[in-house]
Amino acid sequence: MLNLQAYCVYTRVYVSMLTVSEIRNLFPALSRKVYGKDLVYLDNAATSQRPQMVLDKWLEISAYSNANIHRAVHRLADEATQAYEQARDSVREYLNAAEREEIVFTSGTTAAINLVAFSFGEAFINEGDEVIVTEAEHHSNIVPWQLMCQRKKAVLKVLPVDENGYLMVEKMDDLLTSRTKILAVTHISNVLGIINPIEDIISKCHSKGVPVLVDGAQGIVHCSVDVQKLDCDFYVFSGHKLYAATGTGVLYGKRRWLDAMPPYMGGGEMVGNVSFAETTYAPLPLKFEAGTQNFASVATFIPALELSKRLSNKELENYNNEVRDFVLNALLSDSRIKLYGVPRGTNEDKIALFSFTVQGVHHEDLALILDKMGVAVRSGQMCAEPLMDRMGVTGMLRASFAPYNTMQEAEYFIKCLNKAITMLE
Repeated sequence: MLNLQAYCVYTRVYVSMLTVSEIRNLFPALSRKVYGKDLVYLDNAATSQRPQMVLDKWLEISAYSNANIHRAVHRLADEATQAYEQARDSVREYLNAAEREEIVFTSGTTAAINLVAFSFGEAFINEGDEVIVTEAEHHSNIVPWQLMCQRKKAVLKVLPVDENGYLMVEKMDDLLTSRTKILAVTHISNVLGIINPIEDIISKCHSKGVPVLVDGAQGIVHCSVDVQKLDCDFYVFSGHKLYAATGTGVLYGKRRWLDAMPPYMGGGEMVGNVSFAETTYAPLPLKFEAGTQNFASVATFIPALELSKRLSNKELENYNNEVRDFVLNALLSDSRIKLYGVPRGTNEDKIALFSFTVQGVHHEDLALILDKMGVAVRSGQMCAEPLMDRMGVTGMLRASFAPYNTMQEAEYFIKCLNKAITMLE
């Protein structure tokens, strides 16, 4: 097994030449068996598996540099602080943010959106103002805005999707008004797998003076994200979907917005000076990082993002697209299956994420049978109940692929799905 230092040298030179099989060897969980079957892990949209170097980094900090960051001057605290801040630099570089101060660490996408909804709302939303979300959003990009609108007596408006799961961008002209203060949109729906035209959405919003928050929980995994090129005002994502540890998240925000927004939480680390008469706040990004941070887990962004960069090569992308096309064609050619999020004209609009229903068969029953065959998928509402209502279903089955999934696994999934449907019909 490779140690972390050896791995980092190894990846910088050779990872572009790795086969999918060799990549899989970096992920311990992918070699296990479930009910005597080889694990076929297809719940990557919920959380990705973690490579050994991420586990090693977490253990390194936890075992040898376990000390609170930013405060003490002793060696352990200095090591933990350096790893934490190096992770911030890694994220800034990965997103091409203009400044490291624009990178705020949170516990995940949900926490990042809640931070923006509260703090942006406090600074910029008044009674009668409007916030726009889309019909394809995860609950985490709906409920925080609802709470803020209720608190500020603002109006929540919804951009709909069509039958294929595409945002009806043409309706934005009717939704955007002089009272619109922000639009929140997912980069890629965790149900539909359609890559939304966020560049066009951002451009249209900015032409009206409206800032945009992008939920990148899925987008950061499947797209090359350059926040300066996108010109988004906020971009949020979770580490656990991108090979890093759980309990980690990122809020990118343009400095002008973050400077103008009040803190989301108060406590240690986010202060300048404290007295009973008045408290001043620390500069960015610490203003939004109250309390003891999850420093051991945040440090895993360093190897996770290093791996992610090295996996971004044309050869692997072509292979992953072949897997996507195979599964897409198999599902569309089966008359028993209703797929949601069907690409229009070109498969390039869709990632390898497939949510579907089977006529006369409950999605959870399918998931349970597939599990016994070693195939891990998601069933239910996928934390997107309004989208389920739009599609007229109470739940779906979802199979979501990662770069480490193979064509053999895709073929096995389709074979097992057919067997499970036949058993339940």
